[in-house]
Amino acid sequence: MTAPLPPGATIGILGGGQLGRMLSVAASRLGYRTHIFEPGAAPAADVAHALTTAPYEDAAAIRAFAASVDVVTYEFENVPAASLDLIESIVPIRPGRKALAISQDRLTEKDFLSGLGLATAPYAAVDDAAGLAAAMAGHERAILKTRRLGYDGKGQLRLSAGDDAAAAWAQVNAPAVLEGFVDFSAEISVIVARGADGAVAAYDPGLNRHENGILRTTSVPCGLPSRLVTDAVLLAGRIVGALDYVGVMGVELFVTPAGLVVNEIAPRVHNSGHWTQAGCAVDQFEQHIRAVAGLPLGDGRRHADVVMENLIGADMAQLPTLLRQTGTQIHLYGKAEARPGRKMGHVNRITRRSAG
Repeated sequence: MTAPLPPGATIGILGGGQLGRMLSVAASRLGYRTHIFEPGAAPAADVAHALTTAPYEDAAAIRAFAASVDVVTYEFENVPAASLDLIESIVPIRPGRKALAISQDRLTEKDFLSGLGLATAPYAAVDDAAGLAAAMAGHERAILKTRRLGYDGKGQLRLSAGDDAAAAWAQVNAPAVLEGFVDFSAEISVIVARGADGAVAAYDPGLNRHENGILRTTSVPCGLPSRLVTDAVLLAGRIVGALDYVGVMGVELFVTPAGLVVNEIAPRVHNSGHWTQAGCAVDQFEQHIRAVAGLPLGDGRRHADVVMENLIGADMAQLPTLLRQTGTQIHLYGKAEARPGRKMGHVNRITRRSAG
């Protein structure tokens, strides 16, 4: 294990959206600077020490960025492999490349999780319309997902038995995976951290509610039996241990009559972990910075019950009302234009504080 980064060191962040913005704020509290690398608009740059605006494929810009920082992390995992190779030849990347490679491809991710003995939705690789028709056999309902680049419901198509495979494939027309429908009663997520020294710490699982494929709320406690909560935390710990992971990861799980089914993993801080800003002494953003900087992990115990709600598009009209509510913590992302489906911020509502 290398020595922790001293105060004043610079942490490079690939991606300049809201996650990078909140990572930068957390880094500043620990005495670090941040340098954002972002091809487009970068709300994170408002609170960062430096910004590089260039395509991820710009080798010269990537090289200069890597040379200017002490470690690199990311809020956006779909960075080209060649750029990551170049960065890694100059400075460490945390979390490491293995986690990135697995999470960038849904089929690779499913194979990895299944290889650990964890339950996933039934799945099959799909490369053409004929393959889709074959994969659909035996499924009353399924979801066709592109193997790469899908998020917030994008790159996904819900299918039912009897649907035209050729027409469905024409809408996706990219390497994909077909996932059989999972009959679940709830979706939860575990935000888990692993330090450079191998220490693991997990936050309480949160109960997620989605609208139109986008996370709307996460609530803690999740209301599940203690045995399922324990199972979820141990499962997340197995995943980060198998990857020799350093940083924070989001693990989404379906709750089914047969037990927990892993939906997906995200090798970064996660939307469903925003509640930790109001519910814990050390939130997910500081925890991630601690891990990638080589510091000891912090106290992630929950001291309050919290409901996190995303502010999406026209929800920004609620801001005057939200500002007057007690027990409400507001986080805005500095985005210039509110559009349908665009996350503009979130609020954390404290519903109960722990005694003592």
